Amino acid sequence: MKLGEALKMGLAKSIEIDDFSEYTIAGVQSYGKGVINRRNELGKNLKMKKYQVIEPNYLMWCKVDTKNGAFGITKEEHRGSLASTNMALAKIDIEKFNPSFLEKLFSFDFFHKNITHLSSGSTNRKYLTPKQLFEMIEIPAISKSEQDEFISLVNKIDNINLNSEFTYQLDLIKQLRQAFLREAMQGKLCHAVPTLRDVSASQETGHDLLAKIKAEKAQLIAEKKLKKEKELPPITEEEIPFEIPEHWAWCRLGEICLKITDGFHNTPPKVSKGFPYIAATQVKSDKIDWENCNYVEEKFHRELYNKTTPKKGEILVVNIGAGCGTPAIIDVDFEFSFKNTAILKFNQELIFNKYLFYYFILRKDEFYSNLTKGGLQPFLSLKILNEIDFPLPPLHEQEQIVAKLEELMAFCDGLEQSIKESQGYNEMLLQQVLREALQGKEVENE
Repeated sequence: MKLGEALKMGLAKSIEIDDFSEYTIAGVQSYGKGVINRRNELGKNLKMKKYQVIEPNYLMWCKVDTKNGAFGITKEEHRGSLASTNMALAKIDIEKFNPSFLEKLFSFDFFHKNITHLSSGSTNRKYLTPKQLFEMIEIPAISKSEQDEFISLVNKIDNINLNSEFTYQLDLIKQLRQAFLREAMQGKLCHAVPTLRDVSASQETGHDLLAKIKAEKAQLIAEKKLKKEKELPPITEEEIPFEIPEHWAWCRLGEICLKITDGFHNTPPKVSKGFPYIAATQVKSDKIDWENCNYVEEKFHRELYNKTTPKKGEILVVNIGAGCGTPAIIDVDFEFSFKNTAILKFNQELIFNKYLFYYFILRKDEFYSNLTKGGLQPFLSLKILNEIDFPLPPLHEQEQIVAKLEELMAFCDGLEQSIKESQGYNEMLLQQVLREALQGKEVENE
């Protein structure tokens, strides 16, 4: 039967917004996640002045962007919340249809694909009209009692909870990665931890390397190629997060970097052609997403480029927002500019960039947690970045550590891929079981 036989349009009430009243604004998440009360806002802060008032037992979907299948069923918890006019609301005929039955249907992959196929519009903006939804989407023609039986079957399958087991396994691999990183940064991965006596007089220590870096910076300052910066405070015993070999050195990040600075604070106008410009969302640990970068005119680009002069091999670190602390190694040698991101500039002949990168991967979650205490917007200021504690081994040990880490991370990648493949097979099997259950009900009713 057609979905339209279960729904009626145009029954949602609307309300005029009062500037000094507070409202709960609801929206729809992607497939399977349903309707959510997103935030509370004063009327004067809302862009629209007319909203729909939500009642339970409505199908709600986004009219202007259905590419990712934003559908859900309104429940008692959404009563009185507001939906913008970008949302469509259709009342469910609850005498014939259990709202939970429709909710389950819209969580299945074969419904996703059908809805996306019917959506019209550009690649990024998909539009699904009520007529398309009502007349072209089909649902099983089964009685309300059979709908209840089907919901019971789905709940039993959900209780098997294999997906939770897969999630647990993936979390264990994440923990394993962190354990390898901790061992690496404590000098325990490659061999037994040497003592200072085991390091021969001809071998460089972390302390020697730190002195060499400081001497280089002093020379560049004397030559006026670098600006003299405020001296960083010494690291206290309380700040040291873990033990390292005696011949390594604890130092501040600002001591080993020639410069730590950041990008644009305001968004420059975007153009179709110009110099590449990346935002924090394009900075990812596995790569910088150049395919989705924006472009800016030369005058805006030049202002930032002259300040930061990013070079291949240096490290970008997201320093504001949800991805705060995410590092990425610059993998190109052309000019570009960036926003909401800091850059770590250092002598790559003295510091192995991948060692520094992996240290940020180890500490990323910790940085983010500390920055968001009290509900604050996470922000890794240049001061915080400069004062981050850093375990410095000799260069040859940095290289050994990275080589071993990459071997272990590849092992974790293989485990993760195997689990995800098993998870995919499991989801396909469950979808097939549920599809056959629905088809069986339909045959019985013919």
